Amino acid sequence: MAVKRVLVVALAGIGLLAVAAGVNTALSGSRQLKVAPAPALAIDENAAAQRLAESLRFTTISDATDADANAAEFDKLHAHLQASFPRLHAALKREDVGSHALLYTWQGSDPKAAPVMWMAHQDVVPIAPGTEKDWTQQPFSGVVADGFVWGRGAWDDKGNLYAQMEAIEMLVASGYQPKRTIYLAFGADEEVGGTRGAVAIAALMKSRGVKLDYVLDEGLLVLQGVVPGLQVPAAMIGVAEKGYASYKLDLSTAPGHSSMPPPQTAIGMMSKALADLEANQMPVHMKGLPQTSFEILAPEMSGFNRVALSNFWLFSPVLERVMVKTPSVNALMRTTTALTMVNAGVKDNVLPGSASATVNFRLLPGDTLTDVKDHMRKVIGNDAIRISDATTYNAEASHVASVDGVAYGIVNRTVREVFPDAVVAPGLMVAATDSRHFEAVSDNILKFGPVRATSEDLPRFHGTNERMSVKNYGDMIRFYHQLARNSNS
Repeated sequence: MAVKRVLVVALAGIGLLAVAAGVNTALSGSRQLKVAPAPALAIDENAAAQRLAESLRFTTISDATDADANAAEFDKLHAHLQASFPRLHAALKREDVGSHALLYTWQGSDPKAAPVMWMAHQDVVPIAPGTEKDWTQQPFSGVVADGFVWGRGAWDDKGNLYAQMEAIEMLVASGYQPKRTIYLAFGADEEVGGTRGAVAIAALMKSRGVKLDYVLDEGLLVLQGVVPGLQVPAAMIGVAEKGYASYKLDLSTAPGHSSMPPPQTAIGMMSKALADLEANQMPVHMKGLPQTSFEILAPEMSGFNRVALSNFWLFSPVLERVMVKTPSVNALMRTTTALTMVNAGVKDNVLPGSASATVNFRLLPGDTLTDVKDHMRKVIGNDAIRISDATTYNAEASHVASVDGVAYGIVNRTVREVFPDAVVAPGLMVAATDSRHFEAVSDNILKFGPVRATSEDLPRFHGTNERMSVKNYGDMIRFYHQLARNSNS
């Protein structure tokens, strides 16, 4: 009888949980803005695509140590901007900042209105040696073919830069005058840390006492068929950016002959340290931004996905175990650990006297650089292994912008107007952008690229066959055109 009573109580408890989860799911209605699609905006997409294609012919590859690397190519790009957008250059003030960075100011009519800033970057990453032959079109040929603009930088990030310029050129031509000032900030070394461009522009803004209502930089995308359980596109607006930290591990031991190895060798001890770091990752944190993102998307889903994501209080342990198995989702919920470089040994029969390795971490908001170092020391547990910064641009995770603020609301509305089939949710930017340098001059730093992307497109970033569809590019221009109006309404 006692066993029967326990079973009855257990079944009753399960039933109550099921009812509670069902009721909570039913009450979790859509949190999407109800807005009408933006009026159709006529754009000569082919002409705009040609201008973007021409910009891809300039090999504006940045270098971490040489500020003047490819200087002539950046000069050509600047001349192309001047020639392509004459009305913009007549109406906006242009300043050269730092090394090849550009700052444009479109002065607003209301001096009391808080200004905003749109960002992009001029520089691109190099082509991986030996992969040139794998491109359908040569990476710096800058051609329009088969409905696409082909070339390094089409997505990252000349597409955003030229779309912003196209939109403002159109607005200036129509006689539009913004109420509040719009800044355009185009760094030239984002791919190597932004220390010469974005940092200099942010310092200039601070020295002038400028406080920006919002900053919008490259970031998350309109994802199609990428978010599990979601049948419609998901436009993810980045409201935070993970921190960046690379640490070098160094170990010194006595070198020797491989015929008489000691119980512990430099390579063995370093290998154990690296294996332990990989096996003992920093903890998952689903509360906060990850939970907010999932809960906003949940009502747009169906089946178990909707039930589970609407009831974190019940399903979080199961969700955590499942989600960490997918690298892209795992990166949204924890500070990640990546073993990126190892060096030891000079000859096959010599025990090396030293070993080194580099480990890269991307910090989740809430974790700090100090937390990461403490975690490394605890996991490694070997005082002989020295830990030091591997780069000069290790950085904490960013501030999290409010999803209830006016700035997020403006971008949210614009996305819904230009991409009416997409649902919008806040997200976390896992890569580094120039916008992280602007926290001293803005509390609302958003990271969003107004372009549709499928799982097939994502490997093209920094990869082979980077391209932008002409239709996608037209929608990017429409987005920035509408954003300027919404930011001044």
